[in-house]
Amino acid sequence: MREIVLDEPVTEVRSFTACLATILELPLAEVPQPLADEDPAGWRVMRGLGGLGMGLVPVADAAAFEWAGPWLGWVRAASGERRAVVMFGVPAGVVWDPAGVTAVDGWRLDGGYVVAALDIALARPPRPEVATSSGVIESIWIAAGAAESARSVTIARAIAGHGLDGDRHVAGTGTFPSGMPGSALTLIEAEVCESFVPPLGQNEHRRNIVTRGIELARLVGHEFVLGTVRCRGVRLCEPCTVIQRYASRPILRALVHRGGLRADILEDGEIRVGDLVKAVRG
Repeated sequence: MREIVLDEPVTEVRSFTACLATILELPLAEVPQPLADEDPAGWRVMRGLGGLGMGLVPVADAAAFEWAGPWLGWVRAASGERRAVVMFGVPAGVVWDPAGVTAVDGWRLDGGYVVAALDIALARPPRPEVATSSGVIESIWIAAGAAESARSVTIARAIAGHGLDGDRHVAGTGTFPSGMPGSALTLIEAEVCESFVPPLGQNEHRRNIVTRGIELARLVGHEFVLGTVRCRGVRLCEPCTVIQRYASRPILRALVHRGGLRADILEDGEIRVGDLVKAVRG
């Protein structure tokens, strides 16, 4: 996302169009603009979005809504004014607030919209090209439960369809359900962790494997190996308010699309610190 920064005053309509432009990664001038007295999500905006092959789907219960990508939320400030923000993650948190209303306590979510494709078959993104470089496992981390500190190990037993022996993904004691596609193993790049000051610690990012030298996003939809253990990348491991709570500082926005990879383990074996991480080609 590319945030649209507004000059004062940030009205309800202007905050809405700024958030819409941020989600679409378009210049503000290219986003459909409602008139000042119109419903921000009215016909003018809906028809403009229709020309882009998109529309707005209202969120019935914004406070309980779960969506693994960005969506537009309405926030009611303590003073009563309504402004738009960009929400992200499952569970969701605010990642962009052009009006700054969430910087003051007392605000609440008061509705929202998902920006959706009119024909998802036409809009579905292509699978990323498989990574051609290889990386290494820099560290391995196991936590017995959702709230427990992770411990570093040099060797871990990978259990096909489950996770790393001793980890909460195997035991079913994590924050999210075990046994689902992509729930066995989480990975993050050391380079991403080092982009934070100070570097992002394990009990902030909570991933099992820290890698170096390989772009994990390019393993989504592809098989890869950790040493000799065969795995499959399922989806990006996007951040959410859970990881925000574990961290001692704001990290949600900075990890959007950079939070690593969720993967399945396809066969039993052992993985070690220093093992190669590389895609299975052909």
